[in-house]
Amino acid sequence: MKLFPESALVQLEFDKIKNLLGEHCLTEYAKNKAANLRIHTVKQYIELELQQSHEYQNLLRAGMHFPNDFVLNLQKELKLLSISGAVLSEEQLMQVRKLAESMKNIFHWFDNDRRIAYPALTKAIDDTYYEKTILELIDEVLDEYGDVRDSASEELAEIRMQLFRKRNELRKLFDRILSKLNKAGYVADIEEAFLNGRRVVAVFAEHKRQIKGILHGESDTRKTSFIEPEETIELNNDIHSLENEEKKEVYRILRELTARLSVYAALLLTYHNILGEYDFIRAKAKLGNDYNGNHPMINDKAYVHLTEAYHPLLFLYNQKNHKSTIPTHISLDEKNRILVISGPNAGGKTVTLKTVGLLQMMLQSGLLVPVNPASQFGIFKQLMIHIGDTQSLEYDLSTYSSHLLNMKYFLENASGKTLFFIDELGSGTDPNLGGAFAESILEVLAKKHAMGIVTTHYLNLKVMANKTPGLMNGSMAFDEKNLQPLYKLIIGKPGSSYTFSIAERIGLDKRLIQRARQLVDEDHFRLDKLLNNAEQDVQQLDKEKRELQQLLKENEKLKKDMQQLIDKERHHQQVELLTHQNKVTTERIAYLKEMERKLKQIVNDWRRLENKEDKKELIKHLQSLLFKQKEKQVTEKQQKKFDSKYIEIAGEVKEGDKVKMLKNKQVGIVKELRGKKAIVQLGAIPITVDLKDLVIVKDRIVEGETPL
Repeated sequence: MKLFPESALVQLEFDKIKNLLGEHCLTEYAKNKAANLRIHTVKQYIELELQQSHEYQNLLRAGMHFPNDFVLNLQKELKLLSISGAVLSEEQLMQVRKLAESMKNIFHWFDNDRRIAYPALTKAIDDTYYEKTILELIDEVLDEYGDVRDSASEELAEIRMQLFRKRNELRKLFDRILSKLNKAGYVADIEEAFLNGRRVVAVFAEHKRQIKGILHGESDTRKTSFIEPEETIELNNDIHSLENEEKKEVYRILRELTARLSVYAALLLTYHNILGEYDFIRAKAKLGNDYNGNHPMINDKAYVHLTEAYHPLLFLYNQKNHKSTIPTHISLDEKNRILVISGPNAGGKTVTLKTVGLLQMMLQSGLLVPVNPASQFGIFKQLMIHIGDTQSLEYDLSTYSSHLLNMKYFLENASGKTLFFIDELGSGTDPNLGGAFAESILEVLAKKHAMGIVTTHYLNLKVMANKTPGLMNGSMAFDEKNLQPLYKLIIGKPGSSYTFSIAERIGLDKRLIQRARQLVDEDHFRLDKLLNNAEQDVQQLDKEKRELQQLLKENEKLKKDMQQLIDKERHHQQVELLTHQNKVTTERIAYLKEMERKLKQIVNDWRRLENKEDKKELIKHLQSLLFKQKEKQVTEKQQKKFDSKYIEIAGEVKEGDKVKMLKNKQVGIVKELRGKKAIVQLGAIPITVDLKDLVIVKDRIVEGETPL
């Protein structure tokens, strides 16, 4: 996008957005990209970057992990890798390994389902592939701690085995020497140390001549001397030599590994850039979350349709101070290309203008914007801005001269793909002459099909916008009663500057105000008063409309709640009915299945039996089975009759107890006990019954007890 003037980025505060974006970046790649954020004019690029940010935003909101935790800057290492003969250290190689492993995790994360669910994020790895050989080459040489493995070469394994033996031998010998010197009282508190890679014993300085060996140094106080005993010199020499051999072999192995990895230098650089790209996408998503950014729709033409749009920096400032931000709604299209905003000072005209300009730049940079997702943005090739005092001391230009110079550029370069913003068009000179020039400028810009927003206090521009095709009026709402701006844009009508109202509210002398009114042209004053009254009437209508909508909403909610309650009760009744029906049906099916199984068994038994007596017994069993249900009903009826008269109680049966016989459910009195049997009187007939077939009962209705 072509910008005018060069300071447009600063005037619209796009530089502050870039700084906020950079704070979310972790890699140098992403930070550099944020600092040099490009404003695209090709829909394909804008759509891709917006969709990538939106998809990552969805991951963040869903709490899903994306494996782009790698944040090291490996530009130096990857450059060395591409140079012939270069050698990377173990630490550098481990960083390269982390890079390759991060790409492995990303490729594994993008399974078939996620490639379909997140097509824009997948696009970042479409032109590359994962090479597992890189990890295999490094893992063959380095262990998990970044040390060269013994198995990296046969020579290294042999050297380290010899080193192990020599060091073990030296340790045993040194321990014997140390023990001997300790007994002699020569050893200092430190006992032993390493100097210049040699193992030495720490002795008191006054005994150093009693010990044969090489003096390697003394302590700062000169009270302790460090001596390499004569007996260990040869072993130390052998170990030192083997350590040098080990270093040479490790260097050779690392050089060979670096040479083998250099084949993948370009691929690793691609990996590095991809991880930086994902870090940049994550930063854009996080920034979008900060100010409730969304992905709106995009049209490949000059078009602006903003719904519930916020200035992101104002939103963050108000959020920090626990204040609300008033959204704005603006539409610019072929029929209404230029919006002329009027209204009182400090009413939000310039903020509205800046909001549209900043959001347009952010969107064409691939950043999520704080608007309703149903908003639509067009794509513009040019963005021109004229805000505030543009007086130039360098070129000895006055405010108005500089203003006209900028307008000259606007008129010469504007086109149907231009979005312009002019704050206080025509100001800085005689109001009548400035207003005339302002009308001429708007006429030319309208003929060039440029789109834009203009703020003004001139009445002639308000009248012009009302009658000129392509122009429309807008005003910033103002509460005249409380003398406070409402920061709400009203499209379709001009606004009053509230000059006299503000003067009266702040307490200026009434005679001064009256004199000013007399000096103002009568038609001019009448028009401003008319605008003032019209605006207040519209605000009152809006208030009553909101109240009515609220009442309708509450009524609809009550209706919905009542319907839900009725539906819930109806559903509950249906569930109860179905539950009962299902219970009966289930029991019946189970009974029939069991009956079917038993009848099949009887048929099979009948076929096997040859004895008539056995068959008779089987017939009795069949009769019992077929009439069992009827017997069960009779038994249940008897039990129900019994339960209405008696209550079973626990205890041991004694003479005189009223008992129930379990087999026939009859109740009698125990007359006599005979061992494990009892004589029970049933009416006039005494019978003998087993005690185990009796249970003690009592009458359900007893004196002093109410029926259950």
